[in-house]
Formats: sequence, structure tokens, C-alpha cells
Amino acid sequence: MSYLSVKETALKWDISERSVRDYCQKGRIAGAFLIGKTWSIPDNATKPTRIPKHSNQPRILHNVLRNEKIHSVTGGIYHKIQIELTYNSNHIEGSKLTHDETRYIYETNTIGIQNKQINVDDIVETVNHFRCIDYIIDNNSKIITEKMLKELHMLLKTGTSDSRQSWFAVGDYKKLPNEVGGIETTAPEDVHDKIKQLLHSYKQIADPDLDALLDFHFQFERIHPFQDGSGRIGRLILFKECLKHNIVPFIITDNLKMFYYRGLSEWKSEKGYLRDTCLTAQDEMKHYLDYFRIQYDNS
Repeated sequence: MSYLSVKETALKWDISERSVRDYCQKGRIAGAFLIGKTWSIPDNATKPTRIPKHSNQPRILHNVLRNEKIHSVTGGIYHKIQIELTYNSNHIEGSKLTHDETRYIYETNTIGIQNKQINVDDIVETVNHFRCIDYIIDNNSKIITEKMLKELHMLLKTGTSDSRQSWFAVGDYKKLPNEVGGIETTAPEDVHDKIKQLLHSYKQIADPDLDALLDFHFQFERIHPFQDGSGRIGRLILFKECLKHNIVPFIITDNLKMFYYRGLSEWKSEKGYLRDTCLTAQDEMKHYLDYFRIQYDNS
């Protein structure tokens, strides 16, 4: 994908550079990301339209998330999910940032960490993960494609130390074999075909239920298509598909992490472990939805 600068985008859309930056900062341009102080904007991005202040859309989660994101609402469900999903998904993968530090970065766009050594990648990937959540909100109604998976990986890993390694493919499938929890994953040369098969099979399911989403997640993680970041990309896609199909989404928290790992490892022989773990996580999400008065199917 090719990217444009703020100046080039402003000329293309016939608006001011300030307006383009404002759209970027508010997450209204899908796929735009910040490197240092410079915004990179996809050359196929569409100009945001004015959105009325008052909406008659029902208060279902994907509508509320989109509206709160567009209007930069603080203290709502969008704010809550940005922090909870980012902190917990990164923490599963070894990030040392605390929940409070994650929240501080999100709310202030500053670091503010004292008397503690922090891996810069933890900070970069935290900020990047916020943008990944914006991406899945913007694209929640679309079908999953290889392009989508790779764009999410590009957003997540841009600016990390991994991205400076010649063997690490940011925004592309892995080049070297890897294991997850001692379990072999798909060989690099077979990833493209395996992902293509997985996406094709999943697309044949007209109205996937929770088990169908979990089966897709299991297969995706067994392929483990990226050198690093497959777990977070997989959980983001799982969240996105819940939004798309009006299934209450969920966040795997630290107290559920080991049950989640067990569920993935036992999925082929016993689906109940992973299903029950995710149902427990759904119950926590329902508390959030009740508090923010968001409708959901309680069946």
C-alpha cells in the first residue's frame, strides 16, 4: 500500500492540512498512522464526511463505539475498551506496562513513568494497539481478508525494534519457523495457502455463532502467520467478528490467561474449556454494557 503525507492528502481533498491532522488525531481516517510526528495516510483513504451531532442509531455496541471514536468521547465504552483490550492483550504477550500506565498513555498521550525501566517496544506497541482497535471499529462490517490481517500487523509492529530486523516482515507473513508454547506452527512457505483456505472456509458460514468464531481463532493461532503479533492480531479479529455478528465481544484478562491457553491447546478434543473461558469473559463485558446502557442479545 502507498501512503501520502498530510500536505499531499490536503491537496487531494482540497482541505486544510490542519483539518487532515485533526481527522487523523480523531481516528477518522482508516489506516492512518503516526511515525514520530509525521502522519502516513493510505492513498486510497476516503475523505471523512460531516456527521450529525444527534443520531437515531440504536445503542448497540458497534454503533456506540464508532460514534464515540468519531467524537473523541472520553469516559465511555470506547475509552474503556481501548484501555482494557490493549492492556490485557499486550500483557498476555509479555508487556511490562501496568494497567495504570496503559491508561495514562491513552488518556494523556505521554509516558509519565518514573523509577522504572520500560522496554520502548512495550510503549510503541501500546500506542499502536490503540490504532488497531480503531481499525477494527472502522472495518467491523467487512469480511476478513489477507489484506486486513497484514494491515493490522503493519499498524501493530511499525516502529518497534522488530521492524528494524531484516528477517522480520512487518505487515507480511513470517519468514522463519516459530513455535507457540512448544507447539509447532505452520511453516512459513505454507502460511499463504493455509490462511487463504481458512478465510475461504470461514466465509462459507452464513451466520457464525460463538463456536464458529472460536474455531476460526484456534485455526488462526495454530497457523500463527506472523513472526510476532499473531496472538494480538487474532484476538483483535475475534473482537471484530463479535461486533459484526452482534455477539457480545470479550477480553481475555490476566486471571483468564491460563484457561485461555488451555482452551486453545484442548480445542480439538474438548471445546468446553475455551468456550467456558470466553463465556466468563463475556459476562464481564456485559457488566460494562449494562453500565453504559448498551443493548445486547442476552440469549
